[in-house]
Amino acid sequence: MTTRAEVSESWSPPVTLGSTVNSALDDTGPRISQDGRELYFASNRGGGHGDMDLYVSTRASQSDAWGPPINLGAAVNSPAHDAILTVSADGLELYFQSARLGGYGNMDLWVTTRATKQDAWRESVNVGPTVNSSAFDGGPEISPDGLTLLFNSSRDRLDLWMTRRKTRNDMWQAPASIGDPDKEDEFHPSISADGLSIYFCDSPTPRLGGYGLTDLWRVPITPIVDFNADGKVDGFEVCAMADRWGTDDSLCDISPVPWGDGVVDVEDLKALAMYIGGDVDDPTLIAHWTLDEAVGDVAHDIASGNDGVVLGGTIWRPDAGAVDGALGFDGVDARVETPFVADPADGFLIALAWVKGSAAGQVIVSQSGGHDWLLTDVGGALMTDLKGPGRQVKALYSEAVITDGEWHRIGLAWHDTKRTLQVDDMPVAADEPGLAPRIPGTLRIGAGANLEPASFFTGLIDDVRIYNRAVRP
Repeated sequence: MTTRAEVSESWSPPVTLGSTVNSALDDTGPRISQDGRELYFASNRGGGHGDMDLYVSTRASQSDAWGPPINLGAAVNSPAHDAILTVSADGLELYFQSARLGGYGNMDLWVTTRATKQDAWRESVNVGPTVNSSAFDGGPEISPDGLTLLFNSSRDRLDLWMTRRKTRNDMWQAPASIGDPDKEDEFHPSISADGLSIYFCDSPTPRLGGYGLTDLWRVPITPIVDFNADGKVDGFEVCAMADRWGTDDSLCDISPVPWGDGVVDVEDLKALAMYIGGDVDDPTLIAHWTLDEAVGDVAHDIASGNDGVVLGGTIWRPDAGAVDGALGFDGVDARVETPFVADPADGFLIALAWVKGSAAGQVIVSQSGGHDWLLTDVGGALMTDLKGPGRQVKALYSEAVITDGEWHRIGLAWHDTKRTLQVDDMPVAADEPGLAPRIPGTLRIGAGANLEPASFFTGLIDDVRIYNRAVRP
């Protein structure tokens, strides 16, 4: 155990809990209750029910010593391996991993409950096939409000996953991966008491900035408050929240952290008010070309460094943009070539841009070797040719004409199997073509995927953004 007098101070050197708690064998995975009076852990000491059992040590107050550990009993433990647990804030739910019979994989998540903290734990039950898989599922962590369950799973590689439920009486929903796809194994998540941070371990390959083979890491939980992804929090977000008042809309359910409480109410409005007029820190913004440079042949990506090369007959227009400056395109060979930014098949995707043009049938954003993401048809209406594999898939057309010489904010969103076009923060066309295609190509601004002569854009383009989340127009 290590301690500190204040949160702002450093941790003391660790000291052992002593022979009253520890044994000569493995004692691991400690979890302390919210009141600090119960210490749960796993041990393979003698006298248990399997090769690893769950135990609890108690103390009368936080200033008292820990008492001898007690096995949680045959109702909780099994003849198999039971370990790595988490206890709900009210002390009435205990989730753990177990390799016992009756599961769906080689390690599953199980739960035991009790009516009050004075009662014994009930018979353990499997969390179910909605959450568990045929792979390894373990390392659970329940959020302070009891509505989010984090865990690690090897269904792809060992990664962090999350499942939600609307209330404590509801079933857990299908889980989603929250790990970093570019990193190695991530496991044993833990949520801070204030719900603003996730702590976890990683291995076997140390990520940049680590100290050893397996390190502890912290990542902040940042609420998404810029609902329409325009870089600011203003009246749009307030109106969007008002329109969804009393619903369970996840976009506006931002409080309490980390992931809301299942209803849009005054708590969400108070949380939103803290961000109105301030800087927006959105971790889902994976690329952002402001096109405000005014000079030079580089269009800087201020989100992740995917800087683009400005080619052909382009002209910087520092005083003519929808948001500060813009870049002019001549319709002949002008374009911006960027590195690889996003693969549409990886999940949520939305591309947004401000455009001002008058020629129809031209491309605003495309992916080399792939598809034209945002373009206009022969009548000047917004469309997309980004479509999934197969003979039946088709382009998506709208009736929103954007070649009238005025500024328009256009967008393409692909969320799971749903594809949506939007103009000026309003949906103008949508369908469900299935999963998005896998395209590893680089991104182009102002020209088609294959640089066809007729695809080059004529006019101004400004503030191009790529997000890996759903955006609500």
